[in-house]
Amino acid sequence: MRLFRDLCTYSAVAVLTVGMVGCSQVPEKGDADDSASSSTSMQHGHKGKGDQQPGSVSYGGQGVGNYSASGLGGDFAGNPRLISFIENLASTQGFNRNYLYGVFSHVRNRDDVAAQWQKPDAGSPRGWYAYRDRFVTAANIQKGTEFWQQHSAELRRAEMQYGVPAEYIVGIMGVETRWGRILGKHRVIDALTTSALTNARRSDYFFSELKNYMLMTRSERMDPLAPMGSFAGAMGYGQFMPSSFHGSAVDFNGDGIRDLWNPTDAIGSIANYFAQSGWQRGGEVAVPAQVSSNTYANVPDGFKVKYSMSDLNRMGVAPKYGNGSGGQVHLLALSIVPDGPKEPWVGYKNFYVITRYNHSNYYAMAVHLLAQGVRQRVGK
Repeated sequence: MRLFRDLCTYSAVAVLTVGMVGCSQVPEKGDADDSASSSTSMQHGHKGKGDQQPGSVSYGGQGVGNYSASGLGGDFAGNPRLISFIENLASTQGFNRNYLYGVFSHVRNRDDVAAQWQKPDAGSPRGWYAYRDRFVTAANIQKGTEFWQQHSAELRRAEMQYGVPAEYIVGIMGVETRWGRILGKHRVIDALTTSALTNARRSDYFFSELKNYMLMTRSERMDPLAPMGSFAGAMGYGQFMPSSFHGSAVDFNGDGIRDLWNPTDAIGSIANYFAQSGWQRGGEVAVPAQVSSNTYANVPDGFKVKYSMSDLNRMGVAPKYGNGSGGQVHLLALSIVPDGPKEPWVGYKNFYVITRYNHSNYYAMAVHLLAQGVRQRVGK
């Protein structure tokens, strides 16, 4: 949740990243070809494309672990910034100091995580069609359909409660984790701690996420060394960052635990995240545009730029169908290939809401098209 919002570009499925999201609140994942994603996502290349089935993972309700130490040992022994973090967490949040030293003495310094933050932003070298074709495939539509059929009751309940159509919940999960097949291979606490201490530009952000993570493990009775996620610390089916967990996660199956690795809780949490971000019940997301000139390809576009429908009409742009929704709209001119022709769309408020999960036009459009493909298959 997302999503990783408010960060630099991140790999697609790797994070919710900032946001859920969020991802948004998964950290922000841009239009990079290797981002799926998020929350995002930070959550956020993809962790794999295999056909493995989702594992049965549950971390909540098992206690917080029997850890104790009088000082900080392990990979980060003597690190003054981590010691300061631990001392602050103990004094302000009521944690037992020896418990925290015991936990963090088992945390590993992950060189592979640190290396991720040194990679330059690759941009979108292959364009929208290449990005789209990574996610909107016949195989993914079939897998999304199967997930919908398996969880139809929960999806229907989430749609009724939060006003978010089931297909967009399914679409987010598909782009982020292939419906639980790609949940991440890093211990969340290792990823967050390593990032906080090695990513100088985002250190404060990751220390904040680490604090939120520890609060989550306490409230949901999780062993803090158990949960696995992305290299940025994004978690579960929707790749929420810990801050997104606190803002949007819900106990949708009623077992007393908010467990993002549980598909039912993830369904409710993603729907809640979208609702909190301003999803318009019954509103359009995006529709192809018909154009009477090439003006649209040479003006500012994307989710950050707002127009009125009359503005678009003056540019010779109109939606091919539907009445859309009231208020401001977005001109989406998606580069088919680098420096090539642009595919025109009109985006509405709900398109913008999807970008709260991952700040990327490509990401939001991939979620939209995957969602529509699954909806059409389910309706057959």
